[in-house]
Amino acid sequence: MDTRTSTITLRIERVRDALRAAGAHAALVPSADPHLSEYLPERWQGRQWLSGFTGSMGTLVVTLDRAAIFADSRYWTQAEVELAGTGIELVKVPTGAASYYIDWIVDQLQSAQALAVDGQVLGLALAQQLRTALGRAGLQLRSDIDVIQAAWDERPSLPGDAIYEHLPPAAVVSRAEKLSGVRAAMARHGASHHFISTVDDIAWLLNLRGADVDYNPVFLAHVLMDAQQGLTLFVGAGKIPAELQTRLAQDGVKLADYGQAAAALAALPADAALLLDPRRVTLGLREAAPAGIKVIEAINPSTLAKSRKTAGEAAHVREAMAQDGAAMCEFYAWFEAAMARGERVTEITVDEKLSAARAKRPGFMGLSFPTIAGFNANGAMPHYRATPESHAVIDGNGLLLIDSGGQYLGGTTDITRVWPIGQVSAAQKRDYTLVLKGTMNLSRAVFPRGTLSPMLDSLARGPLWEHGIDFGHGTGHGVGYFMNVHEGPQSISKTVAEPQMAMEPGMITSIEPGVYRPGQWGVRIENLVLNIALETPEKGQFGEMLAFETLTLCPIDTRCLDLALMRADEIAWLNGYHAQVRERLTPLVSGEALAWLQARTEAV
Repeated sequence: MDTRTSTITLRIERVRDALRAAGAHAALVPSADPHLSEYLPERWQGRQWLSGFTGSMGTLVVTLDRAAIFADSRYWTQAEVELAGTGIELVKVPTGAASYYIDWIVDQLQSAQALAVDGQVLGLALAQQLRTALGRAGLQLRSDIDVIQAAWDERPSLPGDAIYEHLPPAAVVSRAEKLSGVRAAMARHGASHHFISTVDDIAWLLNLRGADVDYNPVFLAHVLMDAQQGLTLFVGAGKIPAELQTRLAQDGVKLADYGQAAAALAALPADAALLLDPRRVTLGLREAAPAGIKVIEAINPSTLAKSRKTAGEAAHVREAMAQDGAAMCEFYAWFEAAMARGERVTEITVDEKLSAARAKRPGFMGLSFPTIAGFNANGAMPHYRATPESHAVIDGNGLLLIDSGGQYLGGTTDITRVWPIGQVSAAQKRDYTLVLKGTMNLSRAVFPRGTLSPMLDSLARGPLWEHGIDFGHGTGHGVGYFMNVHEGPQSISKTVAEPQMAMEPGMITSIEPGVYRPGQWGVRIENLVLNIALETPEKGQFGEMLAFETLTLCPIDTRCLDLALMRADEIAWLNGYHAQVRERLTPLVSGEALAWLQARTEAV
């Protein structure tokens, strides 16, 4: 018997038992916690625990006779493997159809039946969408049922790691300045109070960092602030040292127990005007507020503010990028030498050695996400992760894709490179070159300030579309400042554009087009870029224009190029980029790493 499969089946049956006991007919298990985080503390990894599917994004729906995981194309191959034999179906979600499962639920249920979902992890905006769709079909939404709690006897407790302060010089903007900026935004909205649940917003606002979530230096907390000087931080007991409590108090920050946030909302005065972000607060917390108060729904002011890095922060990011690039030179020099010596190198080895190289660099605090090292067919899975039980030896011919990043006191990095192993085929070179052309095409863009970021997506896809090729993930995501590697509000993707996605100076975004051939190979070339103001010959007559400064510093392998597909201006851009990489990294490396850097930045 497959013990794992039988365990999953038993867990799903316990969910069904909980549904029957509550008089409900289906359960929605999103990948979410009470803060609507992307990366979840273990306590809220219920979807993974129930299904065995370990992808970072995905939705589980359990009915009384069916169970299905809804995942986009980044996870299809992975999900097929992990769900095999569990009885859980994989429903492949088309690109840009994140709520695809809602129609599926409506089709499965009969009039007057009920869908159960834990309101404490259900986003307010999604709840509104669900209620509308279910209401049209005569179905009920029950947000008072937590099937995970009913099924998971040994559910992990809340994390207890200590919180620490992000200090100058890396913390360029003071806590007091940030609080003042948010209160100014509250005044513009006419809000007397503001509630924040997103952990990266809270960490940014208070210049605090933690370790409650893997790879993201954040901690579980809520904040309720008023328009004057009052702010309550709801956080686990004992997580903030006494000296830090004193410094927080000087900026008007009071502490309360993590579980008291809902009660504090319920105690708001009748004349309160509460500002909250419907995309960044849960239904359960929204419903805790008194029914009669005025609620202002708008994006968190901190979300917009933290996306725009200051000039001082950008300077620190450039230094972090240089240190990160130096670490990669050290690693890749070792890697190529080890391969030449015939040493046994696996995808696991790549993760270990690259992480160790980063750990030696100044200001390094940890990885920014799990390293993706995928050789040949494994590289065709965008979110692949090698494990001791399942990984490839890097041997023979093909392409090795490495997507990795680090957290530094002065910035967050995220970079993907692809390297030739042995002989590379003409088809692989073609894919590699087309992806690079997409990366370069978007990197060289000039656009008006305020352009909605999804409008830029086709610039990266164009060179691929010309050859009938596309990819299923977004082209670019925002990146934090010693913060989450994925942050909003901007998104270069096929998503429907919204006003808050406007591109503004100081935003850092990834550019990462790709080609994925299941069972064969994958190619993705990723750099991080900074929005900067650009002086044009029109001198602003048609408005302020922005351009991208490429921040990432690491050679792009030229051995995989099909030069017949590249224009002279593209070759010039690549040579110019490599000249900058060599200039910036040479002072930081020596010996074999320096020799490798010089060889890999030779002009084409």
